[in-house]
Amino acid sequence: MGTVMRVLVLGGTGFVGRAITEQLDEPTLFNRGTSPLFPTAEHRRGDRETGDYASLMTGEWDAVVDVTAYFPWQVRQTMDALGDRVRRYLFISSHAVFAGAGDELRPAIPDAEPPLTNATYGPSKVACEREVVARFGERATIVRPVKVAGPHDNQTGLTTWTRAAARGGRFELPGDPSQPVQLVDSRDLARLVVKLLDKDRGGAHTAAGPSTDLAGLMAVCAAAAGTEVEIVPVPEQSYFPLVKPRELWNTQNRKPAEDQTVTPLETTVQDVLAWDRTRPPV
Repeated sequence: MGTVMRVLVLGGTGFVGRAITEQLDEPTLFNRGTSPLFPTAEHRRGDRETGDYASLMTGEWDAVVDVTAYFPWQVRQTMDALGDRVRRYLFISSHAVFAGAGDELRPAIPDAEPPLTNATYGPSKVACEREVVARFGERATIVRPVKVAGPHDNQTGLTTWTRAAARGGRFELPGDPSQPVQLVDSRDLARLVVKLLDKDRGGAHTAAGPSTDLAGLMAVCAAAAGTEVEIVPVPEQSYFPLVKPRELWNTQNRKPAEDQTVTPLETTVQDVLAWDRTRPPV
């Protein structure tokens, strides 16, 4: 960062949070303390699920980065705990807030129940955004990433595809190979977050990477793995990583935020494949 800032990261050791924390000079991490990562950083123990914010009742920060809120009540509890001891609130939202290809947002759902679904995830994030903006105004920063991919991904996503490519041969795809898909490298997202904090920039920003289609994505994965893959479409199922219903296809070509770095898809795939090979078999 150009200027050393005191940044509180809510989470900070998972996938996206880890990428962001790695970019910060003086992070304070608020989480349950179950990860050995970042032993030299300041750690505050707590649990958003149970409303345990006692460790945040002291301290001041230039900014808070909220990586782990999905429900408006989580945002409200955090802001109540921090009071006026944080200057800027940066909220990691999602491209799922968009109603279509434009900038229109889906109607907010302020009282969604867990577990979130395709119907409630985006609208719940919209409600979270509104809470932050209502409290912080010009000191609110919203970042809306498309599907995030990169090393240390703890969810099914690109890794499902790179593993299938590594096996080679027949790949049964419960979807349409022509479906558009757009990913953003976790490191590009992290650099964007740090840049926005460094420039003290508010407003809403989209984090996005290259667009392709599912067939093109598998071709990139197979090239990185050095294999040949035959895509065989099969009947769609309730969930398969990166497969989206047709009504959401038009959300898969977002424009990256100003000055955002864009890592080539080939690089992201190669790095995910290399990282995944270091993990124990599953």
